[in-house]
Amino acid sequence: MSTRWVPYLVMDGNAGEAADFYAKALGGEVVGRMTFGDMPEGPQGPVPEEIKSRITHVRVVSGSQELMLSDTFPGMPYRIGNHITISIGLDDAARAREIYEALAEGGTIDMPLQETFFSPAYGQVTDKFGVPFQINTAPASL
Repeated sequence: MSTRWVPYLVMDGNAGEAADFYAKALGGEVVGRMTFGDMPEGPQGPVPEEIKSRITHVRVVSGSQELMLSDTFPGMPYRIGNHITISIGLDDAARAREIYEALAEGGTIDMPLQETFFSPAYGQVTDKFGVPFQINTAPASL
């Protein structure tokens, strides 16, 4: 039996934009974009027009990796925080730099991508949506 860990980001009205950004930055594709407007009518009636374009669920897929996102329903609590960090492990330092730089665009560099005692290319960046990432390249000996 295998288990996989999939980071799931809850956004505040910009999940579609974030999914497109991550697909481009990580070399993936957006799969299964569903909006509140795609949902069937519930017991409270139809979804209000002003929220129909918000995302109920979307996936970004790159190779065997996956990232899921959704928007909050208006009125539900939303909090930006550092309680989620996404670690991206690679075996190619050049690709690590590409991803690091793409995620840093419009964001904040928390630790420059650099050689460390455990990695030929490790860095930390918080993207323009406030999501922190660790980019790590495995040593050639691993």
